[in-house]
Amino acid sequence: MDTSRGTKGRSAGSAEELWRHTLSQIPSSFGRLVYLASLRDQNTGRYEHHGLSQMFGDEEADQTLRQSHEQTFADWLRFSLKQQKEDLDLYLSAFQVEKRTILATWIRLAPYRNLTPTTVQGPDRRLYLSDIEAILELLNSENDVEPLDQDE
Repeated sequence: MDTSRGTKGRSAGSAEELWRHTLSQIPSSFGRLVYLASLRDQNTGRYEHHGLSQMFGDEEADQTLRQSHEQTFADWLRFSLKQQKEDLDLYLSAFQVEKRTILATWIRLAPYRNLTPTTVQGPDRRLYLSDIEAILELLNSENDVEPLDQDE
């Protein structure tokens, strides 16, 4: 099966509609951001989703996922800090692990730094990082998570 071209009779709108429905199953915007970033190959920057590629082809799947990631990121940036914190709390509440454990790990590894679309640079990237780091400081304080030693 050639997955380099879209399937006959299916349009880009069909791929986007199907993908919007798929993403709507994730309750938090931050969760959607994490999921979309996980579909991006860290070596090539291409987005890959087997099912979407089989239905619409590799190029259309990449384009649909890329646009979705960019839109989800832009939507999250438009939230107020209060909305971002509530959304991040919703995301964190879905885990079976204590929130303190996740937050302590995020202090060490900063996985949120890899969630931005590759097209996001400059001011939007700095705004995202300053927002998320301010929210994390607040969450760390609320959950009695020890900050990293500055010498580490």
